[in-house]
Amino acid sequence: MRTLLATLLVMSTAGPLLAQAPLVLTLDDALRRAEASSESMTIAGAGQSRAHADLGRVDSQRYPQISFAGTYDRTIASEFSGVFDNNGSDSDTGSTDFSNLPFGQANAYRFSFSLTHSLYTAGRTTAQLDQAAAGIRSAELGTAAARAVLQLNVTRAYYDAALSDRLLAIALSGYEQADAAYQLTKQSYDAGRLPEFEVLRAQVQRDNQRPTTIRARANRDTAYLRLRQFLDLPTEVPLQLDVDLEAATLATPGPFAAALDDVQQSTAVAFRAAIEQAQLAVRIRELGVAIVDSAKKPTVNLVSSYGLTNYPKALYPDLGKLRNNWTVGVQVTMPVFRGFLMRHEERAARADVTEAEARLKQAREFGQLQRTTALQDLDAARAAWDATAGTIAQATRAYEIAELRFREGISTQLELSDSRLALQSAQANRAQAARDLQLARARVALLPNLPIGGN
Repeated sequence: MRTLLATLLVMSTAGPLLAQAPLVLTLDDALRRAEASSESMTIAGAGQSRAHADLGRVDSQRYPQISFAGTYDRTIASEFSGVFDNNGSDSDTGSTDFSNLPFGQANAYRFSFSLTHSLYTAGRTTAQLDQAAAGIRSAELGTAAARAVLQLNVTRAYYDAALSDRLLAIALSGYEQADAAYQLTKQSYDAGRLPEFEVLRAQVQRDNQRPTTIRARANRDTAYLRLRQFLDLPTEVPLQLDVDLEAATLATPGPFAAALDDVQQSTAVAFRAAIEQAQLAVRIRELGVAIVDSAKKPTVNLVSSYGLTNYPKALYPDLGKLRNNWTVGVQVTMPVFRGFLMRHEERAARADVTEAEARLKQAREFGQLQRTTALQDLDAARAAWDATAGTIAQATRAYEIAELRFREGISTQLELSDSRLALQSAQANRAQAARDLQLARARVALLPNLPIGGN
């Protein structure tokens, strides 16, 4: 019993500890989790499925269309009642049995199969197939664009959370430094070496750090909440980001390293998916003109109909007295006058082509502009990162000297406070520059698949 109780006690205490183990998350892990649970990727996948279904729908027109119909009619009153009174044939008088003819029969069963097969559609089916194939490719590019936007958003949320961690740590460190200065000042005041004014000023400076710490903590909670939403993680799961914004060297994030080099070396890579989508839109609109034009031409269909009829005396069909009808023919359909509808449809289709061509030109111009802007932002972020390289070491050394001077009583509290604020500013600028550089690298690397105008 004692052994059992000890085991239960260990399990009850170990359970919460195991549940609180943090989930260590790299950027690669975050991107994989986000894509697996993203609603936008689900929507893009549904678009691809719809595009394939459209192709299958159009392709079905190339095959024979066969339909079946079955009817039963019960005649209550008929104009043929009593016309054919002879129920059987008489060889002597030459009378004819009309009992199996459809006129005025009480019960009538009809079963029919009809077949229609297109022989000539003036190019409409081919144009529709090409349209559907272009739609599939456009949907695939849309999926790539959705993935790129998701990756950029997740990367931003990931580094925002890492930055919020760092800013909170800086705020806490500033509070600890201000509290240490206050404690040191209070000791000097208690020893009679400093006036009460210095103690009050040190206390105010320490307490002024509390709102900064509270804001930093709130910003951190918000940043982590946004990251959790992308990853579909519950709030009770603690996260630990495997990233260092204080590193002396900041390598390009692994998922974007190869693509970043390609975009920087080639001007044709940026917004490749968006431009191809615009080209496909032009192609689809041109095919729409061909489809409208085909409506002016005749279409030829092979048609056939096969039917079985039965007129039983009883309610149920008599399968031994089935009669059949079978026809085969060719049907030619040619529009003659439709109230000028085709003229207006053609005008609308050509307007769609003009609009698509303008959007293609616009996409090329905006794509070039946004590529240039993204590269300039990357250069600016890299320059800002390089500019902050030595400031932390300098600010840290300056604060150490100021703290020593304050302890020795040869400097003022104002000098120590200025040094502390300068150190906090340098640390925050360094972390912000690291975040901006990594995000700028990710954005440039994702340019091939990002939509035009997407952030």
